[in-house]
Amino acid sequence: MSGLKIDKLSMRFDLPGGGSVQALKDVSLNIKQGELMSVLGPSGCGKTTLLNIVAGFLAPTEGQIMLNDHPVTGPDAERGMVFQQGALFEWMDVRSNVSFGPRMAGQRESDWAETVDHLLDVVGLQDFKEKAVYELSGGMQQRVALARCLANDPDVILMDEPLGALDALTREKMQSLVLKLWKETGKTIILITHSVEEALLLGERLLVMAPRPGRIHREYNLPFADLGVGQDLREVKKHPDFAIKREEILGMIWDMEEEIMGRSEESA
Repeated sequence: MSGLKIDKLSMRFDLPGGGSVQALKDVSLNIKQGELMSVLGPSGCGKTTLLNIVAGFLAPTEGQIMLNDHPVTGPDAERGMVFQQGALFEWMDVRSNVSFGPRMAGQRESDWAETVDHLLDVVGLQDFKEKAVYELSGGMQQRVALARCLANDPDVILMDEPLGALDALTREKMQSLVLKLWKETGKTIILITHSVEEALLLGERLLVMAPRPGRIHREYNLPFADLGVGQDLREVKKHPDFAIKREEILGMIWDMEEEIMGRSEESA
């Protein structure tokens, strides 16, 4: 069966001086192919740890992950990662960055050139393909990172706060681009964010995680991602249910943060 299955996943980090930290505990999820899922929660709830396990960068203490009926045991081109900072090769030009994956896979330029040029068109960087990465703005660099990820044709795209460092206007434009790429490519996307509004806009399915140990606290199925495809996202935010869900989730996370602060004061 196609899709991503996370089965009873737990992650414990042992500390050098003794003791341990339980980052995740008994997390289970079934994510259908082509689903767009956003994940948020207070600091320390294991969001990034979960993403790194799905990416294959970390091996879980317990449980397993299956993608298209085979286990995830390490990094693989079937899972692409977009980081908060683009992690691009600054000494290369834009086109060389985007084509890096296919070239490392041994493909000839005749095999990847059309795809790479199409992706540069899609993300609006065709006129900048010969520019060095350091010459680009932050938003343009994140467009390069998205195109580079897509050039590998992964089944799953993992995004770890990819828009967090951008200014408000650029961030909104990038949110629209993510929705456009999701609809056009049919890729499964898992996006980590600290922004409740962004999680609502970019998650047809939204998970709120609770900390210590990290676990799924609440799940929502939402219409806003579909509504936002091809539409001004500011109009989507005017939807009456958007404000209701935003306040509900903000209150939920605020209560968790208060609980964390209370624990910290007790242990001080």
